[in-house]
Amino acid sequence: MNTLKIIEQCVEKSDSRFELWINLVESCKIETIAEVGVYKGDFAYQLLHKCDLIEKYYMIDPWRHLEDWNKPANKNNHTFEQFFLEAKEKTSFAADKIAILRGKTTEVVEKIPNGELDFAYIDGDHTLKGITIDLIRLFDKIRVGGWIGGDDFSSSIWQHTPNYEPTLIFPFAVYFAEAVGAKIYALPYSQFLIKKTEVESFSFVDLTGKYKYLELKNQFNPFKILKIKMMDIASFITKRK
Repeated sequence: MNTLKIIEQCVEKSDSRFELWINLVESCKIETIAEVGVYKGDFAYQLLHKCDLIEKYYMIDPWRHLEDWNKPANKNNHTFEQFFLEAKEKTSFAADKIAILRGKTTEVVEKIPNGELDFAYIDGDHTLKGITIDLIRLFDKIRVGGWIGGDDFSSSIWQHTPNYEPTLIFPFAVYFAEAVGAKIYALPYSQFLIKKTEVESFSFVDLTGKYKYLELKNQFNPFKILKIKMMDIASFITKRK
């Protein structure tokens, strides 16, 4: 069965982000995984609980406040420590399979040998800087025939209000796939998947129909930004009442 058919079948029988990746991990017989951006451990719990073939699971997350990360998920150090303990507790049943790499990708990724991973899942800081670092530094860690995917592949870079850094996983992940000569699939639930192959052959397969414009000009339309800003102000006023 070809790759597209496998992915389409997994999409068809999935009703959530978790189900989608569980089905893909099982269908592709994935054994070694790295997750970037573990947060409270929900994704790791789901995969480790449902996918018996997993032998090694790297959990990569700084679990600390980052001064240069302007996103709503950037909490204080005390809160992140609680998230870290929660993630450990949720995945304690699979402790023998887990390697915790506490730090930013640049700080810990070299602890993973090149070519070791069957799959890497990126759910990191969601900025242009973050997705650039994660894709570039993790790609060598993926074996030929393996996969790299992730969350928050939002068709709009304005995932949050303009007060926060834009979310640029899309379209950067598409540009990255073209640079390395790989196929990239846009999946439901704002997910993406890239397959690493020996033969370079780029294409963007949109299985959702949501990703029409790869250029950023439309995203930075002043009227669109103004509309988003006005909605943010209206929401703030409503909360104050």
